[in-house]
Amino acid sequence: MLLRIYPENPDPGRIRKVVEVLDKGGIIIYPTDTVYAIGCDIKANKSIELIARMKGLDPRNPDMSLIFHDMSQLSEYTIIRDNSVFKLLKRNLPGPFTFIVQANNQIPKMFKNKKKTVGIRIPDHSIVMELVRELGRPIITTSIHDPDEVIEYTTDPELIYEKYNDVAEIVIDGGYGRNEASTVVDCTTDEFTILRQGLGILEL
Repeated sequence: MLLRIYPENPDPGRIRKVVEVLDKGGIIIYPTDTVYAIGCDIKANKSIELIARMKGLDPRNPDMSLIFHDMSQLSEYTIIRDNSVFKLLKRNLPGPFTFIVQANNQIPKMFKNKKKTVGIRIPDHSIVMELVRELGRPIITTSIHDPDEVIEYTTDPELIYEKYNDVAEIVIDGGYGRNEASTVVDCTTDEFTILRQGLGILEL
């Protein structure tokens, strides 16, 4: 299903409809403050595995991130002992960043890599923030790539729906997406390291 939701004022009924799909373990595609992404509930192991295989990732150790609603929810799933890391996140979130931090034992075993780290996002986008708030749990996220070598990410939700409607139960049409991914920052060592410069300009 292609479901139109306006970012300026997301319709609560439509948000609930998407959350019902997430709660049952279904896969959705949704806009973020960077590119369109595909994801599911953090507890939906079969869907996580399906998304991983679709992206050509190892389902036992999928390189996917988590979207949180706020810093409070983030603290339930991660270990941030260093005050400088906490301050960095507070300064730059919500925003177009993926921060690599220490995971705690709340992260599902199949999602936990050997280093016990996880990519976390709090996007500055009303639709996905409302979804996570209503669900009450983080959602797994990974970007939708375009097979075109010139355009890295698919920005048109109708084209995304045509390609992925057999995988995703709902594709949210939140308007055209951006064509630049998040900035990835590793916060697991003594110095913050930008692993990929994307849309976000890091404020130290």
